[in-house]
Amino acid sequence: MFSIPFMSASSPPMVENWHPLRLLPYEPLLNPSDDSNTESAAAAATDFHDRSSISRTYATTLCTESTGFVHSISLRSALASEGRLRFNTNLRILTAARGRRNPNGALLNGVMALLLILSYSASSLVVSFNFSNTVSVAIAGLPLLVLGVALLLQVVIAFRGIRGVEVLTWSSSSFDVTVALVHDKKLTRFNSRCMCCVSDQGIDACPVKPSKTQPSAWRAHTSIRKVVISLWGVVVACVGWAVLVSCVNYSSQITWSFSRPQEVAILYGIPGADLLVWTLLFINIAVIQGPLTMALHCSELIANVIRDESQWRCATKKKGLRPTMNPLKSIFAYPICLILFAVKPFLHWMFGLSITVNAEAVEGTLHGRLQVLMFEAQIWNLCIALFIFACFFTLIALRRPRGPQPAAYGHLQTLANLVDSPLSHVMWWGHKADGPVCHAGTSNHELQEVKMDCDYAGSSVWSAASISPIFEVIHLSLSTDLYGKI
Repeated sequence: MFSIPFMSASSPPMVENWHPLRLLPYEPLLNPSDDSNTESAAAAATDFHDRSSISRTYATTLCTESTGFVHSISLRSALASEGRLRFNTNLRILTAARGRRNPNGALLNGVMALLLILSYSASSLVVSFNFSNTVSVAIAGLPLLVLGVALLLQVVIAFRGIRGVEVLTWSSSSFDVTVALVHDKKLTRFNSRCMCCVSDQGIDACPVKPSKTQPSAWRAHTSIRKVVISLWGVVVACVGWAVLVSCVNYSSQITWSFSRPQEVAILYGIPGADLLVWTLLFINIAVIQGPLTMALHCSELIANVIRDESQWRCATKKKGLRPTMNPLKSIFAYPICLILFAVKPFLHWMFGLSITVNAEAVEGTLHGRLQVLMFEAQIWNLCIALFIFACFFTLIALRRPRGPQPAAYGHLQTLANLVDSPLSHVMWWGHKADGPVCHAGTSNHELQEVKMDCDYAGSSVWSAASISPIFEVIHLSLSTDLYGKI
């Protein structure tokens, strides 16, 4: 272990034999006899701790999101093989395929949830404060090892999931998934439902007039409601945590700041030594951070469902709809996905500002107990950030799209009913045929707007026999576009 840049120039570099149960402390930052230097050292240590914390959190998020993408692809394919795939987006860890030993089954999904929580908990414990003699920072070996093992095990489970199932498609587009299901005869298109949205699935097909507004994601997707409720549950729990800390805090004055303050609201030690103390510390942090981790994970459902609906609604715009979607583009092309990708590690970082560990170490060896420090102002800051986050996603879930185009929210059967033309690189949706009962559908050229005062249903032209060749062409187009060759 080598000294950090802001170490005193007179301090020689120190190399320690690394052991996972030891702390690797940095040398005292500056001469403790000088009060001004001590304050500068404390500020430098705090700044280094916070900057390293946010970089570790974003790195952990990048790793878990990459593994989660592969795991979600295998889950979607497993549900499709069982005939249980309803939506393009599902709650990855909370939706299980059949089979106890299935990599996407309930058992290994539970393991994935624990590993996800453990990853963020270990990331927050890698660097801690050392207040034994002077204010410095220390790198703990065991949390770093646990973080690496947790990430590796997630990769192993995701890899097993891919090897154990025939992948339906690697695309994130709900259209690609729909086409693959229809091509494999796992989904059948129903005629006469060209104006039926996702919430009309239980209603008999009949002529219907277009609606000026469509149902919200809250109404269309039952899991969305559970996710929104869980987000507000985490907000309430965080407020309860902040109130508890405020009641226990002996200080009558709070120094409000975004960065870490010097006043500690609650301090308590973790009993035990070596492996026992680390085990208790991991359990302690995971219990507090676990609900936050799972709520942020579940919020992916809202972002991805809105992404699927936003892509579908491009079919009535001037530029049209591009059905095939690159997985990376799905993150950066849609603002809600980009916001979630940026905010998720940011909230974990704010959690790390609210609670940290004080390690007393001498020459690289843990001396005494590990102490958990809680900061009142930072906990309230986390509450405010979570409140804003929950409000934003609640409004997104309650928002009703405008226009007569039926809402699908990634519901695969609805999309199969609405798409009635061969897939092209760009396609549009609108009015296609007049008559006593009009018809609306998709085309490779711009269409007229639907007539709000007319009844719409399927056309006799679009029979079941004519739909199969359409989706054969669609599947052929997708294969060419996704892989560049047949």
